[in-house]
Amino acid sequence: MGWWQVSADTLAGSRFVISPLAEATAGLLTLHRAVAAHPGERAWLDRHRPAYAERLAGDPVTAALVRASLGRRWIADFFTSAPLSDAEPAFDEELDRIRQTPAEVALADLAVALGHQAGGSARHPVPDILRDRTDLAQRAAGLLDWVWTQTTAASWPQRRRIIEADVIARTAQLGRDGWAAALAGMSPGMRWLGEGRLQINAYDNPPRDISSGRLLFVPVTLQRGWISWDLPERYAVIYPCSGALAEAGRRPVPETLAALLGPARARVLVLLDSPKSTTQLVVLTGLGLGSVGGHLRILLDAGLLARRRSGRSVLYYRTQAGDTLVAAQPRE
Repeated sequence: MGWWQVSADTLAGSRFVISPLAEATAGLLTLHRAVAAHPGERAWLDRHRPAYAERLAGDPVTAALVRASLGRRWIADFFTSAPLSDAEPAFDEELDRIRQTPAEVALADLAVALGHQAGGSARHPVPDILRDRTDLAQRAAGLLDWVWTQTTAASWPQRRRIIEADVIARTAQLGRDGWAAALAGMSPGMRWLGEGRLQINAYDNPPRDISSGRLLFVPVTLQRGWISWDLPERYAVIYPCSGALAEAGRRPVPETLAALLGPARARVLVLLDSPKSTTQLVVLTGLGLGSVGGHLRILLDAGLLARRRSGRSVLYYRTQAGDTLVAAQPRE
């Protein structure tokens, strides 16, 4: 298994970070692998993959670069980097760090990624079409810029709200159940092993001591995850948002339900197929706290919602009557 040795100070100084570049990279991985985790992701993939395939068909060098760089077990390091700041960076700022990667570093990273794809950890020969190129990092940045512009930027405000909701939920779980529980549900293969050991995946990679570094957790809305670093200071775990949140953020509100309850109130009801706090509803809907509270009171009085306390939070969820009302809406 692959694991990191961390210290108490490492965990105490860890942070959740929102990264537009990580979101675009998750989109690129989804387009490259053409596998969707849920119906909302499938709709996104079907909408954008033809244009992605057309772009690579017209650029065989970049197509070869993608095949060589984006392995299932290893991504070429220059394609990803841990965020430099705890604050949300601008997409162009993050992209410039990839674009400025020296040619020799990009080639070395590519050889390592190919070695992992071949079943080992040693370097593997780089394909001839890429071997003498000095613009690999620039091509990687150009493709990520295309993914961001064509598939992600327009929906970024909504995606950001889903990410914020996930961070709120993870932070609440951390305060309620501790690090072991919070890490166990973050990403497939990740769990706390004890004695300062954090398993990051199930692969047979050598352990790495990151006790003197900074650990970041970076959520993305597409169901893709990976790790990245800027050695030796910063290490990042990029993980998929909770499936319930990611799917809820894309779920359309039936027009008939919106006409009956009003668009905002119907949106709240649709989102509550799984328990959520008021704070999560605020970030998922984009409504103010007072507006969300008012909608919740009306839905509670109508018998469409119930609530229960979980630690310091109050969670709202649909009753059987609420489920029946939502399920009765015609499919559009």
